[in-house]
Amino acid sequence: MTVLRPGRVPVTPLRTTAVRRKLGTRLDALEPGVRRDVVRLLTLLALLPLLLLLARRAVRLPHGFDLLTLYGLTVLAGTICLLHLAYSRYDDPAVRLLRRRPRHAQAFPALPAQPRVSFLLAVRNEHAHIEACVRSMAAVDYPDLQLVVVDDASDDGTTDVLRRLADELPFTLIRLDENLGKKGALVRACAVADGDVLLFTDSDCVVAPDAVRHCVTALVRHPELGAVSGHCRALNTDDGLLARVQDVWYEGQFRITKAAEAAFGSVSCVSGPLAAFRREAIYNYLPAWAEDRFLGAPFRFATDRQLTGYVLGQAWQGRALKDRHADSPFVREHDYPELRWEVGYTRAARVWTRVPSRPSSFLRQQIRWKKSFIRNLFFTGRFMWRRGPAATALFYGHALWVIAAPVLVVRHLVWAPLHLAGLLTLLYLCGVVLKGSVWGLAYRFDHPSDRAWRCRPLMSLLSCCVLAWLLPYALLTLRRNVWSRSAA
Repeated sequence: MTVLRPGRVPVTPLRTTAVRRKLGTRLDALEPGVRRDVVRLLTLLALLPLLLLLARRAVRLPHGFDLLTLYGLTVLAGTICLLHLAYSRYDDPAVRLLRRRPRHAQAFPALPAQPRVSFLLAVRNEHAHIEACVRSMAAVDYPDLQLVVVDDASDDGTTDVLRRLADELPFTLIRLDENLGKKGALVRACAVADGDVLLFTDSDCVVAPDAVRHCVTALVRHPELGAVSGHCRALNTDDGLLARVQDVWYEGQFRITKAAEAAFGSVSCVSGPLAAFRREAIYNYLPAWAEDRFLGAPFRFATDRQLTGYVLGQAWQGRALKDRHADSPFVREHDYPELRWEVGYTRAARVWTRVPSRPSSFLRQQIRWKKSFIRNLFFTGRFMWRRGPAATALFYGHALWVIAAPVLVVRHLVWAPLHLAGLLTLLYLCGVVLKGSVWGLAYRFDHPSDRAWRCRPLMSLLSCCVLAWLLPYALLTLRRNVWSRSAA
């Protein structure tokens, strides 16, 4: 049997570890209010060089306004805001009580001290990796656990592996004769799930033994949280440079972007590798999720983004969704109230996913994600403005950046060279590298001995030179719905 494990785990020198642990201990010993102010001050000091650069360029803007300068200042200001929020406003809900909570947090139904958890997985054609995933699910250290695995009509030998594991490990195996897609398969799992918490992972993932416990702790401590996302890194970093680049990028997307959104209880995507939901927050919306349609056709992507959207927006969209599927047993069985749930992120809950190691697989994955972004924008974008100024700015600011990226790439990488404005192209690429370097330094701060931080500027260049072109292509091919989790 082959046991998969994370390819490269950073090893921090003992001296650095001791210093960081001592600093953390001293901060934790302070009064909550004092600790908050000290952390904010330290974050501002760390961001001071970027703030001075921003101020210098902003002062000159009225004397020499141009689109490139304005864009650069906007990106720099957005990066500073994200870093500030992630490092000064984020609290891990599995580690300590959140400082920002709704005024009527006590109005949310409380979970039992040790709620039952249904850990659910849908798989199709993952013969090579499914055993490691299922074994990691069975090895978690949470006592009251129900495991359900749905085989979505696999035809590559996955079924044989699952049947063998079912004889050895305590999980329920559901075999589908017809391929329903990931959402349909997971809804089948939810139909037999009896947990207070519904927790999902992907078939190419390996879950840390304490990951479920951390997710549950976050939900029990904070009844207002309808969902919480874990922290994901790459499993197969030994597969080459592309895998290592994605690993560093994943770290930033969770540690910074999700942490910034979590500071306001509005994480826009509880990612599939480790996604924990309160039963009350999603159960009535599962038929809408499975039967989601877009542009007049069934839409099989946007699995995690769309499900998160039902949690974030049910106070405004929930009743209409339930009325549309009133005949479904998921609605008839128990009509849960539409609440204004918060959505969080816990850095303590770790999971590793197998990322694409070949360019073709990577591009296919990114196209799926672009399609999910487009679909989710038309759903979540209808109500995110209701969730407060900060959540509004984070969501729509990110959406505008993604939409503007192809236009800016054409201007700077196509139009400028054709019009002999090579300096404009060079300045644009330098700005991209600068932004990637800032994110890389943030990675270096969290992982002092890990040299992989140097991969982050490469991801920024890859995003602007390659991935930005995929948004128009994804828009033109929205009707192509294929589910495949293979990262080979």
